Amino acid sequence: MLGSTLIGLIALVCAIWVIYDVFTNNKKLKTGTKILWTVLAILFSIITAIVYYFVGKKK
Repeated sequence: MLGSTLIGLIALVCAIWVIYDVFTNNKKLKTGTKILWTVLAILFSIITAIVYYFVGKKK
């Protein structure tokens, strides 16, 4: 019970982080790309956060 709750909270935090970062810190991304990252963050939050960190995050 505790393990699934913890994974759920981590997934929620990951999804919120990706969505927040896409819309606030990546002004250069096109709207379609932002929507794609958002949908992926909602569906596959932890995996998307890992991929976004290494691939999508532009500094």
